[in-house]
Amino acid sequence: MIFPTLLDDIMDAPGGITDELNSETFLEKMIPNFWSFLVQFLALVILIVVVICVAYKPLKKMLKKRQDHIEENIQSAEENNRISQMNKTESEQLIIESKKEANDIIIDAREKAIVEAHLIEEESKENIKKMKEVAEEEIKQKEEESRQAIHDEMVDVALNASSALLKRNISDDDNKRLVKDFIEEMENKDE
Repeated sequence: MIFPTLLDDIMDAPGGITDELNSETFLEKMIPNFWSFLVQFLALVILIVVVICVAYKPLKKMLKKRQDHIEENIQSAEENNRISQMNKTESEQLIIESKKEANDIIIDAREKAIVEAHLIEEESKENIKKMKEVAEEEIKQKEEESRQAIHDEMVDVALNASSALLKRNISDDDNKRLVKDFIEEMENKDE
């Protein structure tokens, strides 16, 4: 019972709630100064208009733009997904065809390599044969050159020997005849 007595005391106290309710009207309590209220109300309206014009409409426009952008991205992604699926299918088909082509190329390359190896082998044999013929020809040439050099050397030796034996000068014709005879004798001995 303490609570009702306390409430009665507050209501009956000087300057309490009951005195104020009775002395002023409700409207006066809500709007103590009409002009002040009117200025504050107009400021509130202006503030709301400014917020709508400056913040809300651009924000709404930006959100709409963002929404359109997101929808566009979604449509683009769906289109890209569809295209990538088509490309994947085409790529798989190309891979299969490429593998088949690669196998064909490998088979052709092996066959060409075998043919090329045979050609190279034949060319090598032909080159060896030609080189052997050239070497034999060079050997024959060198033998002939050696024979000629030996022949010339023998002529010089024979001339020197004949000059020493005869201790006299013989004419060139005599020298040549003696050398010729000497060479023929030497060749007949070699055979």
